[in-house]
Amino acid sequence: MSLFELKDVSRTFGKAPNEVRAVDGVSLDIEPGEFVCLIGPSGSGKSTLLQLLGGMDRPTSGVVSFEGQDLGSMSDSALAGVRLKTFGFVFQQFNLIPTLTAAQNIEAALAPTGIKPDDRRRVAQERLEEVGLGERAPHLPSQLSGGEQQRVAVARSLANDPRVIFADEPTGNLDRRTGQEIIELLGWLSGEHGATLVVATHDQELAKASSRVVAIEDGHTEAVR
Repeated sequence: MSLFELKDVSRTFGKAPNEVRAVDGVSLDIEPGEFVCLIGPSGSGKSTLLQLLGGMDRPTSGVVSFEGQDLGSMSDSALAGVRLKTFGFVFQQFNLIPTLTAAQNIEAALAPTGIKPDDRRRVAQERLEEVGLGERAPHLPSQLSGGEQQRVAVARSLANDPRVIFADEPTGNLDRRTGQEIIELLGWLSGEHGATLVVATHDQELAKASSRVVAIEDGHTEAVR
């Protein structure tokens, strides 16, 4: 069984005659441990597809299956549980809480799991050290560079030791050199944690680092390699 199985998945917004088909009849399988890159221009539907895979949105039609479970038919609470315990997310805008330190941002991701405060602090420090920011734990996001903020976001995505990491344009706000460092970091950490990595991007360098590229345009996908 594949990790993800998408069967004729569509996601539409609005109503006719102004209906927009952001994802249009996509069928796709993703295997455990893959590094899959969804590549396409702005407005192609790649971010919408990523949100469907990550349980942040539901398809208008078709089935998004994770380990045999139909994500679209789950209750909101069950789907939230899958996202919390199984998935990690990295975003283009970093999405760090500005009033919390780097360590506290990671601890905040752990808080809903109910683990003890001492354990939250320990895990936060461990994850920051993994991304090379152990000494920056007490710093606020405003005291960190863009690349450092994205490293904190990557560390946060690993807080719950997820089995799948989703990244939406993770290099979009970074210069080329820093973006390359984040690409290498994501690839290495997903391997270290045994996590499947699914990235939506228009960055060709990021695509080269992946094990499989799926091009998407006008809501349709095409396997590139």
